[in-house]
Amino acid sequence: MTDATQTLAAETLATPAASALETMPLGRALNAGLRKAMQDDPRVLLLGEDIATLGGVFRVTEGLKAEFGVKRVIDTPLAESGIVGASIGLAMRGFRPVAEIQFDGFIFPGFDQITSQLAKLTARHEGSQAFPVVIRVPYGGHIGAVEHHQESPEAYFAHTPGLRLVSPSTPHDAYWMIQEAIKSDDPIMFFEPKSRYWPKGPVDFASAGVPLHASRVVRVGTEVTVVGHGAMVSVLLQAAEIAAEEGISIEVVDLRSLSPVDYGPLLESVRKTGRLVVAQEAPQNVSVGSEIAATVTEKAFYSLEAPVLRVSGYDTPFPPAKLESVFLPDADRVLEAVDRALAY
Repeated sequence: MTDATQTLAAETLATPAASALETMPLGRALNAGLRKAMQDDPRVLLLGEDIATLGGVFRVTEGLKAEFGVKRVIDTPLAESGIVGASIGLAMRGFRPVAEIQFDGFIFPGFDQITSQLAKLTARHEGSQAFPVVIRVPYGGHIGAVEHHQESPEAYFAHTPGLRLVSPSTPHDAYWMIQEAIKSDDPIMFFEPKSRYWPKGPVDFASAGVPLHASRVVRVGTEVTVVGHGAMVSVLLQAAEIAAEEGISIEVVDLRSLSPVDYGPLLESVRKTGRLVVAQEAPQNVSVGSEIAATVTEKAFYSLEAPVLRVSGYDTPFPPAKLESVFLPDADRVLEAVDRALAY
């Protein structure tokens, strides 16, 4: 277990206070969102490796077994294909299963079940059968983990028709988006940026803000638009703060949903600034960032004053932990792209 995991394990994942606004880590916000969904709907079940007795490696499900019992918070064998297959069967029987894949790199034994079965079953039944399965995937780097514990496999699933993909970047979004995902009748891949489990932020328990699949401007600017999702959003905000000190105004867009993508706010921003930098932790080749760059170029070509630029992880396997800072984009790499965009 990493130091970061141990730190989160020490957090108290209690039920939020009655007040409408509370500050908490993203991991605790997810816990509160799962609890609320289970309280609201007895059909909601959780299943995954070590999620019940242990509360999950990242303690996101801590305390839920004690509250809801072993029939609704289920420890499974170490078999991702079985976890997804069981979730499909539960959905067919009227339940709303939420499956946890313990780490991003462990998802591939379940890949066939997700892409060949879960993604296609609604179409196969001509819409007569809903498959409300949520698959939680802790993803991304920045925690110093070993091989297979730090990946960004979003593009595999965004490419697959029949799946919806979302990724919260803040505790507020985590609390509301997990509930909205569970209410959806479509299969949803819920990508949780594991490096953001611990930083705290406000959660408004009275209002979700924007819908599940809406993108959002999180910092207003005038000269360059930068867009990302999950953990990348905090990096973009950091870059925008540094740029502001140098007199450069950056607008930051949080994508939130990777499939479908809400291009409205992004295109409006690009038409205002004339420049776009797309940032992601995943490798660049055939990626979500590549699709966004192509679509914005197609739909806002006459507003662009520079090529759409991409900042990403490198097209290599994720490196050993000591080299992750070289692989993962940081504020400096984002600002270098911003400078290139402004040079045109």
